[in-house]
Amino acid sequence: MLPLSYLNRWIAVLLLLPLAVSALSNPYPIPDPFADPAHDLYNPLRYIPSNALTGVSLGLYLITGIGTSFYAWRYGARWMLAMTIGTYTFSLGLGMRFGLAKDPHNTTYYIIEYLFVVLSPCAFIAADYVLLSHLATWLDAGDQLVVSPRRVTLVFVLSDVTTFCVQAIGGGMSVTRDQATLTKGSHIFVAGLALQLLSFFLFTLMYIRFLWLMRKRMPDTWSTAKWYQGWKLLSLFLLISCGGILIRSFYRTIELSEGFTGYLAIHEAYFYALDTYPLYVAITVYLFLWPGWVLTEDARQKLLHKLDAISHATDVQLAEDPVHEKTPEHAS
Repeated sequence: MLPLSYLNRWIAVLLLLPLAVSALSNPYPIPDPFADPAHDLYNPLRYIPSNALTGVSLGLYLITGIGTSFYAWRYGARWMLAMTIGTYTFSLGLGMRFGLAKDPHNTTYYIIEYLFVVLSPCAFIAADYVLLSHLATWLDAGDQLVVSPRRVTLVFVLSDVTTFCVQAIGGGMSVTRDQATLTKGSHIFVAGLALQLLSFFLFTLMYIRFLWLMRKRMPDTWSTAKWYQGWKLLSLFLLISCGGILIRSFYRTIELSEGFTGYLAIHEAYFYALDTYPLYVAITVYLFLWPGWVLTEDARQKLLHKLDAISHATDVQLAEDPVHEKTPEHAS
Protein backbone atom coordinates (compact mmCIF):
# COMPACT_ATOMS: atom_id res chain seq x y z
CA MET A 1 0.00 0.00 0.00
CA LEU A 2 1.24 3.51 -0.79
CA PRO A 3 2.59 5.06 2.43
CA LEU A 4 0.24 7.69 3.86
CA SER A 5 3.25 9.81 4.78
CA TYR A 6 4.17 10.01 1.09
CA LEU A 7 0.70 11.30 0.22
CA ASN A 8 0.81 13.84 3.04
CA ARG A 9 4.21 15.18 1.99
CA TRP A 10 3.19 15.25 -1.66
CA ILE A 11 0.09 17.32 -0.88
CA ALA A 12 1.99 19.60 1.50
CA VAL A 13 4.70 20.40 -1.06
CA LEU A 14 2.09 21.24 -3.69
CA LEU A 15 0.22 23.51 -1.30
CA LEU A 16 3.23 25.29 0.18
CA LEU A 17 5.43 25.83 -2.87
CA PRO A 18 3.35 28.68 -4.28
CA LEU A 19 3.30 30.38 -0.88
CA ALA A 20 7.07 30.08 -0.57
CA VAL A 21 7.74 32.15 -3.68
CA SER A 22 8.00 35.86 -2.99
CA ALA A 23 6.11 38.45 -5.02
CA LEU A 24 7.98 39.52 -8.14
CA SER A 25 8.55 43.13 -8.99
CA ASN A 26 7.87 44.66 -12.39
CA PRO A 27 10.90 46.81 -13.34
CA TYR A 28 9.48 47.76 -16.75
CA PRO A 29 6.17 49.30 -17.83
CA ILE A 30 3.47 46.64 -18.02
CA PRO A 31 1.92 46.36 -21.50
CA ASP A 32 -1.69 45.54 -22.35
CA PRO A 33 -1.82 41.78 -21.62
CA PHE A 34 -4.19 41.09 -24.50
CA ALA A 35 -2.48 43.18 -27.19
CA ASP A 36 0.39 40.85 -28.09
CA PRO A 37 0.60 37.92 -25.62
CA ALA A 38 3.14 36.02 -27.75
CA HIS A 39 5.75 38.75 -27.13
CA ASP A 40 4.59 39.86 -23.68
CA LEU A 41 7.48 39.36 -21.23
CA TYR A 42 5.05 39.51 -18.31
CA ASN A 43 2.89 36.69 -19.66
CA PRO A 44 4.63 33.44 -18.63
CA LEU A 45 2.44 31.35 -20.94
CA ARG A 46 2.91 33.64 -23.96
CA TYR A 47 -0.73 33.06 -24.87
CA ILE A 48 -4.22 33.62 -23.42
CA PRO A 49 -5.67 30.30 -22.18
CA SER A 50 -8.92 29.19 -23.80
CA ASN A 51 -11.73 29.17 -21.25
CA ALA A 52 -13.64 26.66 -23.37
CA LEU A 53 -10.77 24.13 -23.33
CA THR A 54 -10.15 24.77 -19.66
CA GLY A 55 -13.82 24.25 -18.79
CA VAL A 56 -14.18 21.01 -20.74
CA SER A 57 -10.92 19.59 -19.39
CA LEU A 58 -11.67 20.60 -15.80
CA GLY A 59 -15.12 19.04 -16.01
CA LEU A 60 -13.73 15.75 -17.35
CA TYR A 61 -11.05 15.54 -14.66
CA LEU A 62 -13.56 16.27 -11.90
CA ILE A 63 -15.87 13.54 -13.20
CA THR A 64 -12.99 11.06 -13.06
CA GLY A 65 -11.95 12.26 -9.60
CA ILE A 66 -15.46 11.96 -8.18
CA GLY A 67 -15.96 8.59 -9.86
CA THR A 68 -12.76 7.05 -8.53
CA SER A 69 -13.46 8.53 -5.08
CA PHE A 70 -16.81 6.72 -5.06
CA TYR A 71 -15.24 3.50 -6.33
CA ALA A 72 -12.53 3.56 -3.64
CA TRP A 73 -15.16 4.15 -0.95
CA ARG A 74 -17.65 1.60 -2.27
CA TYR A 75 -15.48 -1.14 -3.79
CA GLY A 76 -12.12 -0.90 -2.04
CA ALA A 77 -8.67 -0.75 -3.64
CA ARG A 78 -7.97 2.38 -1.62
CA TRP A 79 -4.32 2.00 -2.52
CA MET A 80 -5.38 3.75 -5.75
CA LEU A 81 -6.24 6.91 -3.80
CA ALA A 82 -2.94 8.52 -4.79
CA MET A 83 -4.31 8.72 -8.32
CA THR A 84 -7.61 10.17 -7.10
CA ILE A 85 -5.88 12.86 -5.02
CA GLY A 86 -3.63 13.67 -7.98
CA THR A 87 -6.74 14.07 -10.14
CA TYR A 88 -8.08 16.76 -7.80
CA THR A 89 -4.76 18.62 -7.56
CA PHE A 90 -4.40 18.50 -11.34
CA SER A 91 -7.95 19.90 -11.57
CA LEU A 92 -6.95 22.75 -9.26
CA GLY A 93 -4.07 23.56 -11.60
CA LEU A 94 -6.43 23.57 -14.58
CA GLY A 95 -8.82 25.85 -12.69
CA MET A 96 -6.07 28.45 -12.33
CA ARG A 97 -6.12 28.83 -16.12
CA PHE A 98 -9.46 30.64 -15.79
CA GLY A 99 -7.65 33.21 -13.67
CA LEU A 100 -4.80 33.47 -16.18
CA ALA A 101 -7.27 34.02 -19.01
CA LYS A 102 -8.62 37.02 -17.12
CA ASP A 103 -5.31 38.24 -15.70
CA PRO A 104 -2.40 36.82 -17.77
CA HIS A 105 0.21 38.69 -15.72
CA ASN A 106 -0.85 37.21 -12.38
CA THR A 107 2.23 35.43 -11.06
CA THR A 108 0.38 33.67 -8.23
CA TYR A 109 -2.09 32.06 -10.62
CA TYR A 110 0.76 30.93 -12.85
CA ILE A 111 2.80 29.43 -10.01
CA ILE A 112 -0.18 27.44 -8.72
CA GLU A 113 -1.22 26.36 -12.21
CA TYR A 114 2.26 25.30 -13.26
CA LEU A 115 3.27 23.39 -10.15
CA PHE A 116 -0.04 21.55 -9.75
CA VAL A 117 -0.29 20.58 -13.42
CA VAL A 118 3.32 19.46 -13.71
CA LEU A 119 3.74 17.71 -10.35
CA SER A 120 0.34 16.02 -9.93
CA PRO A 121 1.08 13.25 -12.48
CA CYS A 122 3.63 11.87 -10.00
CA ALA A 123 0.58 10.53 -8.14
CA PHE A 124 -0.75 8.85 -11.30
CA ILE A 125 2.62 7.17 -11.79
CA ALA A 126 2.71 5.99 -8.16
CA ALA A 127 -0.76 4.42 -8.54
CA ASP A 128 0.40 2.36 -11.53
CA TYR A 129 3.42 1.16 -9.56
CA VAL A 130 1.21 -0.03 -6.72
CA LEU A 131 -1.33 -1.60 -9.09
CA LEU A 132 1.30 -3.83 -10.72
CA SER A 133 2.47 -4.96 -7.30
CA HIS A 134 -1.09 -5.95 -6.31
CA LEU A 135 -1.81 -7.58 -9.68
CA ALA A 136 1.32 -9.75 -9.58
CA THR A 137 0.57 -10.79 -5.99
CA TRP A 138 -3.07 -11.61 -6.82
CA LEU A 139 -1.99 -13.78 -9.77
CA ASP A 140 0.75 -15.43 -7.68
CA ALA A 141 3.10 -14.38 -10.46
CA GLY A 142 5.67 -12.40 -8.52
CA ASP A 143 8.44 -14.65 -9.88
CA GLN A 144 7.84 -13.18 -13.33
CA LEU A 145 8.89 -9.71 -12.17
CA VAL A 146 12.48 -8.52 -12.09
CA VAL A 147 11.99 -7.65 -8.42
CA SER A 148 9.45 -8.96 -5.93
CA PRO A 149 5.97 -7.32 -5.95
CA ARG A 150 6.65 -5.72 -2.59
CA ARG A 151 9.90 -4.21 -3.82
CA VAL A 152 8.23 -2.92 -6.98
CA THR A 153 6.25 -0.52 -4.79
CA LEU A 154 9.25 0.35 -2.62
CA VAL A 155 11.78 0.87 -5.40
CA PHE A 156 9.65 2.71 -7.93
CA VAL A 157 7.63 4.81 -5.47
CA LEU A 158 10.92 5.88 -3.85
CA SER A 159 12.10 6.84 -7.34
CA ASP A 160 8.85 8.74 -7.88
CA VAL A 161 9.25 10.65 -4.60
CA THR A 162 12.86 11.52 -5.47
CA THR A 163 12.06 12.81 -8.95
CA PHE A 164 9.05 14.68 -7.54
CA CYS A 165 11.28 16.51 -5.06
CA VAL A 166 13.82 17.36 -7.77
CA GLN A 167 11.04 18.76 -9.97
CA ALA A 168 9.57 20.69 -7.05
CA ILE A 169 12.93 22.31 -6.29
CA GLY A 170 13.48 23.18 -9.94
CA GLY A 171 9.93 24.49 -10.29
CA GLY A 172 10.30 26.67 -7.22
CA MET A 173 13.53 28.18 -8.58
CA SER A 174 12.00 28.76 -12.01
CA VAL A 175 9.31 31.22 -10.92
CA THR A 176 11.65 34.20 -10.84
CA ARG A 177 12.85 36.90 -13.21
CA ASP A 178 16.46 36.47 -12.14
CA GLN A 179 17.91 34.87 -15.28
CA ALA A 180 20.66 32.90 -13.53
CA THR A 181 18.26 31.38 -10.99
CA LEU A 182 15.66 30.71 -13.68
CA THR A 183 18.19 28.90 -15.89
CA LYS A 184 19.46 26.81 -12.99
CA GLY A 185 15.91 25.97 -11.93
CA SER A 186 15.03 24.99 -15.49
CA HIS A 187 18.00 22.62 -15.67
CA ILE A 188 17.10 21.02 -12.33
CA PHE A 189 13.49 20.66 -13.44
CA VAL A 190 14.49 19.00 -16.73
CA ALA A 191 16.78 16.64 -14.82
CA GLY A 192 13.85 15.64 -12.59
CA LEU A 193 11.60 15.05 -15.59
CA ALA A 194 14.26 13.05 -17.41
CA LEU A 195 14.88 10.84 -14.37
CA GLN A 196 11.14 10.32 -13.98
CA LEU A 197 10.83 9.41 -17.65
CA LEU A 198 13.71 6.93 -17.38
CA SER A 199 12.25 5.36 -14.24
CA PHE A 200 8.78 4.96 -15.72
CA PHE A 201 10.14 3.72 -19.03
CA LEU A 202 12.06 0.97 -17.21
CA PHE A 203 8.91 0.15 -15.24
CA THR A 204 6.90 -0.17 -18.46
CA LEU A 205 9.53 -2.47 -19.98
CA MET A 206 9.47 -4.58 -16.82
CA TYR A 207 5.67 -4.77 -17.02
CA ILE A 208 5.70 -5.84 -20.70
CA ARG A 209 8.29 -8.50 -19.81
CA PHE A 210 6.05 -9.64 -16.95
CA LEU A 211 3.10 -10.18 -19.31
CA TRP A 212 5.28 -11.99 -21.84
CA LEU A 213 6.73 -14.32 -19.21
CA MET A 214 3.29 -15.02 -17.79
CA ARG A 215 2.04 -16.13 -21.19
CA LYS A 216 5.14 -18.25 -21.73
CA ARG A 217 5.67 -19.78 -18.29
CA MET A 218 2.14 -19.73 -16.83
CA PRO A 219 -0.08 -20.79 -19.76
CA ASP A 220 -2.79 -22.20 -17.49
CA THR A 221 -3.17 -18.90 -15.62
CA TRP A 222 -2.96 -16.99 -18.89
CA SER A 223 -5.81 -19.05 -20.35
CA THR A 224 -8.22 -18.40 -17.46
CA ALA A 225 -9.53 -15.17 -19.00
CA LYS A 226 -10.03 -13.69 -22.44
CA TRP A 227 -8.41 -10.34 -23.21
CA TYR A 228 -11.66 -8.48 -22.51
CA GLN A 229 -12.32 -10.17 -19.15
CA GLY A 230 -11.28 -9.72 -15.54
CA TRP A 231 -7.62 -9.50 -14.68
CA LYS A 232 -6.48 -9.64 -18.30
CA LEU A 233 -8.54 -6.57 -19.23
CA LEU A 234 -7.17 -4.80 -16.15
CA SER A 235 -3.68 -5.70 -17.37
CA LEU A 236 -4.50 -4.13 -20.74
CA PHE A 237 -5.79 -0.97 -19.04
CA LEU A 238 -2.59 -0.72 -17.02
CA LEU A 239 -0.63 -0.94 -20.27
CA ILE A 240 -2.78 1.83 -21.80
CA SER A 241 -2.22 3.92 -18.67
CA CYS A 242 1.54 3.46 -19.01
CA GLY A 243 1.33 4.59 -22.65
CA GLY A 244 -0.54 7.78 -21.75
CA ILE A 245 1.95 8.66 -19.02
CA LEU A 246 4.92 7.98 -21.31
CA ILE A 247 3.51 10.30 -23.99
CA ARG A 248 3.16 13.05 -21.40
CA SER A 249 6.63 12.39 -19.94
CA PHE A 250 8.35 12.56 -23.33
CA TYR A 251 6.44 15.76 -24.12
CA ARG A 252 7.33 17.50 -20.86
CA THR A 253 10.99 16.52 -21.08
CA ILE A 254 11.31 17.85 -24.64
CA GLU A 255 9.25 20.95 -23.82
CA LEU A 256 11.38 21.96 -20.85
CA SER A 257 14.61 21.18 -22.70
CA GLU A 258 13.57 23.95 -25.13
CA GLY A 259 13.12 26.39 -22.23
CA PHE A 260 10.05 28.02 -20.72
CA THR A 261 9.44 30.00 -23.89
CA GLY A 262 10.21 27.23 -26.39
CA TYR A 263 7.90 26.34 -29.26
CA LEU A 264 6.02 23.59 -27.41
CA ALA A 265 5.62 25.64 -24.23
CA ILE A 266 4.00 28.66 -25.90
CA HIS A 267 1.41 26.76 -27.95
CA GLU A 268 -1.66 25.72 -25.99
CA ALA A 269 -2.67 22.93 -28.38
CA TYR A 270 0.36 20.84 -27.39
CA PHE A 271 -0.44 21.23 -23.71
CA TYR A 272 -3.80 19.55 -24.23
CA ALA A 273 -2.86 17.06 -26.97
CA LEU A 274 0.35 15.76 -25.38
CA ASP A 275 -0.16 16.39 -21.67
CA THR A 276 -3.70 16.90 -20.40
CA TYR A 277 -5.53 14.28 -22.47
CA PRO A 278 -2.92 11.48 -22.53
CA LEU A 279 -2.93 11.76 -18.74
CA TYR A 280 -6.72 11.81 -18.75
CA VAL A 281 -6.79 8.53 -20.67
CA ALA A 282 -4.18 7.10 -18.29
CA ILE A 283 -6.42 7.60 -15.26
CA THR A 284 -9.91 7.32 -16.76
CA VAL A 285 -9.42 3.75 -18.02
CA TYR A 286 -9.90 2.71 -14.38
CA LEU A 287 -13.39 4.20 -14.37
CA PHE A 288 -14.38 1.38 -16.75
CA LEU A 289 -12.68 -1.36 -14.72
CA TRP A 290 -11.82 -0.44 -11.16
CA PRO A 291 -9.11 -2.70 -9.64
CA GLY A 292 -11.35 -3.25 -6.63
CA TRP A 293 -13.84 -5.07 -8.87
CA VAL A 294 -11.22 -7.52 -10.12
CA LEU A 295 -8.58 -8.11 -7.47
CA THR A 296 -10.91 -9.52 -4.82
CA GLU A 297 -10.58 -12.64 -2.69
CA ASP A 298 -13.70 -14.19 -4.23
CA ALA A 299 -12.31 -13.67 -7.74
CA ARG A 300 -9.00 -15.16 -6.64
CA GLN A 301 -10.76 -18.28 -5.33
CA LYS A 302 -12.55 -18.64 -8.66
CA LEU A 303 -9.21 -18.33 -10.43
CA LEU A 304 -7.74 -21.08 -8.24
CA HIS A 305 -10.74 -23.34 -8.97
CA LYS A 306 -10.23 -22.79 -12.70
CA LEU A 307 -6.55 -23.68 -12.37
CA ASP A 308 -7.45 -26.83 -10.40
CA ALA A 309 -9.95 -27.81 -13.09
CA ILE A 310 -7.38 -27.25 -15.86
CA SER A 311 -4.80 -29.28 -13.94
CA HIS A 312 -7.28 -32.12 -13.33
CA ALA A 313 -8.35 -32.19 -16.99
CA THR A 314 -4.71 -32.37 -18.04
CA ASP A 315 -4.03 -35.26 -15.65
CA VAL A 316 -7.07 -37.19 -16.93
CA GLN A 317 -6.05 -36.65 -20.53
CA LEU A 318 -2.55 -37.91 -19.84
CA ALA A 319 -3.90 -40.96 -17.98
CA GLU A 320 -6.30 -41.88 -20.78
CA ASP A 321 -3.79 -41.38 -23.60
CA PRO A 322 -2.33 -44.80 -24.51
CA VAL A 323 1.38 -44.96 -24.98
CA HIS A 324 2.21 -46.34 -28.40
CA GLU A 325 5.58 -47.83 -28.86
CA LYS A 326 7.09 -47.56 -32.24
CA THR A 327 8.01 -50.89 -33.85
CA PRO A 328 10.67 -51.18 -36.49
CA GLU A 329 9.48 -51.72 -40.03
CA HIS A 330 10.22 -55.13 -41.54
CA ALA A 331 11.50 -55.41 -45.00
CA SER A 332 9.11 -57.20 -47.31
